Amino acid sequence: MPNTPTLRTERLLLRPWRAHDLSAFAALNADPRVMEFMPHPLTPGESDAFAARIAAHFDAHGYGLWAAELPGEAPFIGFIGLQWSTFDAHFTPALEVGFRLMHAHWGKGLAAEGGRAAVAWAFANTDITAIHSWTAVINLRSRRALEKIGLARVAGGDFDHPRLAQGHALRPHVLYRVGRADWKP
Repeated sequence: MPNTPTLRTERLLLRPWRAHDLSAFAALNADPRVMEFMPHPLTPGESDAFAARIAAHFDAHGYGLWAAELPGEAPFIGFIGLQWSTFDAHFTPALEVGFRLMHAHWGKGLAAEGGRAAVAWAFANTDITAIHSWTAVINLRSRRALEKIGLARVAGGDFDHPRLAQGHALRPHVLYRVGRADWKP
């Protein structure tokens, strides 16, 4: 991904993926704590397929879910960035800001720090008018991070995620959004 931009924050480097990130990515996706609010932990094959989708997104759009690094401390701690989502919902297609970090790096404000950098980059470098995100109603940690990034819960925007079965505990989702006019860098 030679044309992929690199984003720097006070503590983070959001960078193109490297081949040696894949084993750490598989460990991240297999951690039941990290995947608590996802349908299930990923197998190594499912993790590699996800990494391939991330690479394809970068190829198609020039941006995506960047590999997150703590320079001088940890070469890979997860991902933070942007992705287009097209599942069947009242607000899609939508550009989503998303993140997934190793458990050891939770509670330090890194998801919000990196998420703010990704949103700022999108508004400065694309013509997108709004950025969304969503999570399970019960995922309070991610909801707090989305609010710290600068997204607000959309009134009347809650929805049942169509990729989860009726009655699944994670199916009820909350929708967050920030518009270009509302963004406060």
